[in-house]
Amino acid sequence: MKRFGTNRILGLSFYQIMILVILIAMLFFFSDSSVTKRIRYESRIKDLENQIEFYRRQAETDKEKLDELQSNKEDLEKFARENYLMKKENEEVFIIKEDK
Repeated sequence: MKRFGTNRILGLSFYQIMILVILIAMLFFFSDSSVTKRIRYESRIKDLENQIEFYRRQAETDKEKLDELQSNKEDLEKFARENYLMKKENEEVFIIKEDK
């Protein structure tokens, strides 16, 4: 006998609907492609893209500086004196360190 007025939605009983809801929740939150993992991965991707852009700009700046040093002997000499404490034969170099 069929009972009319049963609590069925789309032909599914309450227990079947609850099982489907639990399975869907498990798929969204506990599977390998869960929502929380996806959000973390997208955040990590955005951070890595920002790092890529930073290092790309840094590489361009360094390349410009290298080109400038290779093209101008005076700038190369100044850079060597400041960073590697190089000097000419008849010069004396005094190093003054500041306390920070």
